[in-house]
Amino acid sequence: MSKSIGAAAVIVDAEGRILLVKHSYGKNNWDLPGGKSEANESAQQTAAREVLEETGLNVEVGQLTGIYYEAGRDHDMHHFVFLATIVKGQVPVPSSPEILECRYCSIDEWPRPISDFTRKRIVDALDANRERLFHTVGPRVWLE
Repeated sequence: MSKSIGAAAVIVDAEGRILLVKHSYGKNNWDLPGGKSEANESAQQTAAREVLEETGLNVEVGQLTGIYYEAGRDHDMHHFVFLATIVKGQVPVPSSPEILECRYCSIDEWPRPISDFTRKRIVDALDANRERLFHTVGPRVWLE
């Protein structure tokens, strides 16, 4: 099995809420906009492309906030997470059959279902005093 690379974007609105997307597959869970890299694509390019594909938003990809290594039977993947800002004047809308809904959410009121992995990446991204970028993650736990 080859190792996969993925990337996601943490997009914060003026009220401090995080943009999440609701998947149309699996648990129909909420997640950060993101996905797997394509050939000849950097992690930053992946994050920007996935945001555009899932939400219709053009973004500027900024600071790297974490790299998450997920090993297991179904995964052998490094996930890169970046802060991103929306190019002015755009509103997120589901732009892929994979996405049912786009919504800004407060970290005090997580939509459900959402995984501990998604929550960790958001909390880490918002921590200006983060001391490390690399994390190993285990099997996902779901907040239903």
